[in-house]
Amino acid sequence: MTTTADPGAGPAADSPKRPRRPSWFRAARHALDRPLTSYYLLLGATALLLTIGLIMVLSASSVYSYEVHDGDSYAIVKRQLLWVAIGIPCAWVASRLPYQAIRQISWLAIVVSVLLLALTAKMGVVVNGNKNWLALGPVQIQPSEIAKLAIVLWAAHVYAQKDRRLGSLHQVMVPVVPVLLGITLLVIVGRDLGTALVLVAILMAFLWVVGAPARIFTLALSVVGVAAVWLATTSSERRERLTNFVDPFKDYHDAGWQPAHGLFALSSGGVLGEGIGASQQKWGDLPEAHTDFIFAVMGEELGLVGTLLVIGLFLTIAYAAIKVASQTADPFVRYMSFGIVAWLLGQMMVNVGMVLALLPVIGIPLPLISYGGSALLPTLVALGLLIGFARREPEAARALAQRRRQRSAGLTAGRFHGQS
Repeated sequence: MTTTADPGAGPAADSPKRPRRPSWFRAARHALDRPLTSYYLLLGATALLLTIGLIMVLSASSVYSYEVHDGDSYAIVKRQLLWVAIGIPCAWVASRLPYQAIRQISWLAIVVSVLLLALTAKMGVVVNGNKNWLALGPVQIQPSEIAKLAIVLWAAHVYAQKDRRLGSLHQVMVPVVPVLLGITLLVIVGRDLGTALVLVAILMAFLWVVGAPARIFTLALSVVGVAAVWLATTSSERRERLTNFVDPFKDYHDAGWQPAHGLFALSSGGVLGEGIGASQQKWGDLPEAHTDFIFAVMGEELGLVGTLLVIGLFLTIAYAAIKVASQTADPFVRYMSFGIVAWLLGQMMVNVGMVLALLPVIGIPLPLISYGGSALLPTLVALGLLIGFARREPEAARALAQRRRQRSAGLTAGRFHGQS
């Protein structure tokens, strides 16, 4: 018996239909695929974080500033505003620098950083048990914060030069690994364990990006873990923080005081927070409320929604930077973008983990949010570089040029129309 073939039958008819994606998903995907998306995401997330940071520094520092600065509740936030006024033009200049000019200053940046760290180890100022500040006349700076940017810049330049030779383990390791380990050692001499861990995280990120063998990471993580525990036990204060961070209430009146009050602040904020300026913990119970533990004050005043917004903005910066890095044809831009992401995202995770009592208190500021010019200026310059990378990608540059032409044509047409 002969059967008549169904004209609609065939491979296409037999194959299952893919589920149709919702219209909002397709619209979001289309928006994210636009040439200027990374540029606007970086610009917008940076501006929002900087604005939130200024508001939180004003709120978290008001009581402390009133007590220390002769009744001036705005003394600290005015200093932060000054650093922002300096940092924004620096970021704008960084975003306009040609790639070749950026790479040419990389060696100068790393040499200056090493000299500043050596001076800090020799004649640095001790603050909160760490000898990581250097007095330059009336101003004190933290060279380890400058070193983070210098390390990312220099390592990206070196690896970009070796891009076609990175199949060799020797080319991967030398000279980046010895130099970065030497800088980390200088930071450890100043007893700044937190910054040292961030520098190691940056090094690990670079090794991963350039394709170092897996055995290198296993060995490195083992050595870093043992070294971190040993360094923490060389100080009684660090030893207490290490043993009490999981349960800060065990030693509530001593080593657990700061993390316990950080948890009090977060828990009292709830979902929507108590409102800006309404924090109770900043009235003397929470040490370093406007610096290392500003995330706790944010949780108390802005609630879970505010803290998730800030974390989401950092993840937005990471997404946009990784998108730039994955689409660029320039190895320097690729390595630099990944390095900046590892630095900022890693430091954010350490700070948040510290406030949530998931990590020991090791004195790491929250980028763009915590008070301090030494941390803010290098961060703004790094983000300025990222924004410059995003706007110079070929498709983004063409889209910006087209918009400028359309704007110019519109102005010209309006001028002729007004004269007619």
